[in-house]
Amino acid sequence: MSAVRAQVLADLRDRISSIEGEGTKKAGCLPFGVAELDAILPGGGLANGALHEFAGGGSGTVDGAAAALFAAGIAARTRGPVVWCLTRPDLFFPALAQVGLDSSRVIFVESDNEEDVAANMEEALSHGSLGAVVGELVRLPMVVSRRLQLVAERSGTIALAVRRWRRQTEANDFGQPTASTTRWRVSVLPSQALPVPGIGRPQWFLELMRSRAGECAEFYVGACDDKGRIHLSSGSGHGQDQAGRSRYSG
Repeated sequence: MSAVRAQVLADLRDRISSIEGEGTKKAGCLPFGVAELDAILPGGGLANGALHEFAGGGSGTVDGAAAALFAAGIAARTRGPVVWCLTRPDLFFPALAQVGLDSSRVIFVESDNEEDVAANMEEALSHGSLGAVVGELVRLPMVVSRRLQLVAERSGTIALAVRRWRRQTEANDFGQPTASTTRWRVSVLPSQALPVPGIGRPQWFLELMRSRAGECAEFYVGACDDKGRIHLSSGSGHGQDQAGRSRYSG
């Protein structure tokens, strides 16, 4: 390990320790608070101590941003510091605040390459007293995902892998198998109509494409509010899709 990397990791440990509140290993799950969605997830919510994977419904920036905001809303509903590992410092802080994730809770760890992003995620997960660990990755090889899953299981911390890419060829990697406990795809829909002129709450088409020991499903939801909560859009139910295919995908 290089001296620079060792210093970065030491600084990360110190910063986590300085802001963490209650720190206990987590068990059980993190419910969405949406009965129809929690009912199809084993345990009634997203499993703590597990790796969960998120991507946009297309290769464009808009859907990719929605996937990041969905993960941010989940992280917002945890307790304790959140470590966000990335290679591009392009997150829009007001957007994170709109989905309930206060920047004072977040430690951003920037790396030069994705190998270091995965290593930093693993290091943060092993700490064991964080609310969540988020990592932005183009590719998530099986070996890397297994390591993250195992470390998350040992520490009890929820791990959120946001798959972000710049071109369609990179998006094709999302179809490769990983060790993630759940895999989600988020597509942006027109916002909810208002009785007066204005912009309503954003809406997403949410696909649960993989759920270990569970089933796949699709939902139309209102995007995360300022508490990180989603809700089913009025008049929409959910449909199972065992093949994990979106009606919006080509």
